Amino acid sequence: MNERHILCIDLKSFFASVECIDRGLNPFEVPLVVANPKQGKGAITLAVTPYLKQMGIKGRTRLYEIPKTISYQIVPPRMRLYLQKSKEVISIYLDFIAEEDLHVYSIDECFLDVTNYLWMYQKTDEELALTILKTIEEKTGLTATCGIGPNLFLAKVAMDVEAKKYKNGIAKWTMEDVPKKLWKITPLSKMWGIGPRMERNLNGMGIYSIGDLAYYDVSKLQKKYGVMGVELWRHANGLDESRIQDFRIPPKEKSISHSQVLFKDYYATNGKLILTEMVDVICRRLREQHLEGSVIGFGIGYSKNVGGGFYHSMKLDRATDDSHIILNACESLFDRYYEEQPIRKVTISVGHLSKKESLQLTLFEDFSAVQKQNQYHTAVDEIHHKFGKNSLLVASSLLPDSTIVERNQKIGGHHE
Repeated sequence: MNERHILCIDLKSFFASVECIDRGLNPFEVPLVVANPKQGKGAITLAVTPYLKQMGIKGRTRLYEIPKTISYQIVPPRMRLYLQKSKEVISIYLDFIAEEDLHVYSIDECFLDVTNYLWMYQKTDEELALTILKTIEEKTGLTATCGIGPNLFLAKVAMDVEAKKYKNGIAKWTMEDVPKKLWKITPLSKMWGIGPRMERNLNGMGIYSIGDLAYYDVSKLQKKYGVMGVELWRHANGLDESRIQDFRIPPKEKSISHSQVLFKDYYATNGKLILTEMVDVICRRLREQHLEGSVIGFGIGYSKNVGGGFYHSMKLDRATDDSHIILNACESLFDRYYEEQPIRKVTISVGHLSKKESLQLTLFEDFSAVQKQNQYHTAVDEIHHKFGKNSLLVASSLLPDSTIVERNQKIGGHHE
């Protein structure tokens, strides 16, 4: 495959920078934190300004972890504003390249394949990257870092590991840099695609650096982790044949998922309240899209003081959008795998989706009862659509441990 010229651009401290710019402040001079002050000291910071990062404060931390000696301003997240700013930046990218050469990885991070544009602009990839970054700053006030590589993986790692070290915010890696830079990365979780759990598993195999991973027997990795093991080995050697165009192909298998980070410890007694509320959200989304699914996934993440958790799935006899059936499946997984530890994250997914075109009953179901249930859900959905999600609530939504009222006021899990 011919070498590509890939840019991976990340907007610095995006949420915090947007808040500063909107207030006429300099994010490099102001100690500002984006978090929900109503959630107390346990609230997770969605972003902190570069000023605070220079003081050693991480972008994703809980408020109580910020030293008391550091004074800072807390502002609540405004997702609608961030989405608008993200669209402005994406429009700048599209001034330079075509849509098919752009992959939006997240609200503040994008991949650009500039291979076919260098001759047109008569620039090197580094010169074009610098031009794009300067244009972003001039038009939006936002600053960014950029990794450049011959493939998506190396561009991403160059951006993550090295770009922030340079004044212009740009780092370029080639295949020649793999032994010198990539292989020296340790701990393993500093490399894109390796999380803490995989890091622990690889450490148990005697793999502590990316170089160790690159030299490990790929057949053993494949035997233990399947395709993922081969992919890890290829990435450790700087190899990645994926193209931005590949991400534009819709996946064959889709699912609808919903996750929630909790701001205090939950247990079995109140955890199932959260579970019930989340199932209702999932089922409403299924009904809105006229879908039903037959594979239910359910996961729990424990408090970081304990660590760990689980994620398991269950295959149903038939596809459904019925909240009672999906809730029963989730509760079954909960009762089977929950270890009486403090819960801080809950994830639910419904997969193997199909269009709901008819009503299928078992031999033991009453048609009139099922029809009434569907009419009930239709009526509730119409009320929510017309008057808002909090216009009609079940009584348990008013309990102190409920989170649904607040979450109904958010976009993407955050306040507008």
